[in-house]
Amino acid sequence: MFTGLIRSIGTVSRVAESDGGGRRLHIRMPGMGGAPLEVGASLSVSGACLTIASQHGGGIAVDVSARTLADTALGDWSAGRRVNLEPALAAGDALGGHFVTGHVDGVAEVARRREQGQSVILDLKAAPELMRFIASKGSVALDGVSLTVNDAGANGFSANLIPHTLKETTLSDCREGSRLNLEVDIIARYAAKLLAR
Repeated sequence: MFTGLIRSIGTVSRVAESDGGGRRLHIRMPGMGGAPLEVGASLSVSGACLTIASQHGGGIAVDVSARTLADTALGDWSAGRRVNLEPALAAGDALGGHFVTGHVDGVAEVARRREQGQSVILDLKAAPELMRFIASKGSVALDGVSLTVNDAGANGFSANLIPHTLKETTLSDCREGSRLNLEVDIIARYAAKLLAR
């Protein structure tokens, strides 16, 4: 479980193909502010919960399955890609964002980027089957970042990026056509399932 509050930004240093259609990502990363990172620990890498497979000087490696590559934007990644990093939530940690599982629901594509004062508004397109879980003033995670939805329609939604978010996450890299990992609010997902019964 994560909060959607990014602790560090890393950089993909190498992408290696692995058996079964998966990949191993090598990520250079600065410190995580005292959070322990051990082999076997869960780490949110731009919104996808991945297991640390190995550590090396100044970085880690994580394995990504063929299914994850197909269902997320990770299949687009190459060396040089900046990624948002958040260690798993520990019991007693403050929950400043919202509950984020790291189980990416799909991909949102940036349709338009608009400057508004010191902030940036992203207009995003998402699949209709995901849009039913997204509501104005609700929560989403984009590339692992907890955000409040400004507006939501049948085929898309918008989110506001304040200066702090632009400075401390990779969302400042977003341009028209950028593909981002999208996780809908877990509460909305379960509420919809209960109502469907």
